[in-house]
Amino acid sequence: MKIGIIIYSNDPETVWNAFRLGNYAIKGGDEVKAFLSGKGVESGSIDTEAFNVTEQMRAFVEGGGAIFACGTCLKIRHSSGSETCPMSTLADLYEIVKECDRIITF
Repeated sequence: MKIGIIIYSNDPETVWNAFRLGNYAIKGGDEVKAFLSGKGVESGSIDTEAFNVTEQMRAFVEGGGAIFACGTCLKIRHSSGSETCPMSTLADLYEIVKECDRIITF
């Protein structure tokens, strides 16, 4: 199955759980893509003692998942994409929605 995860939150527990689910789906043989939008583009910098978000994100990419970060949302925050989370566009989000069997939002 193809699963799209759209993350619009910068709450560490929420984002951590989103990527945990993505990692679980990848291990089950699913193709998973995550799109970070709005506050979600801050995901790479919200680690806490209890929620190591970047560790989950790293495992997600290493397992075969793909992460996309909204370019407009990054620019608003005077940030740029990274190797793990490349700057992406609305067209990338549309393709994820169009091609996936399921879309999950966090």
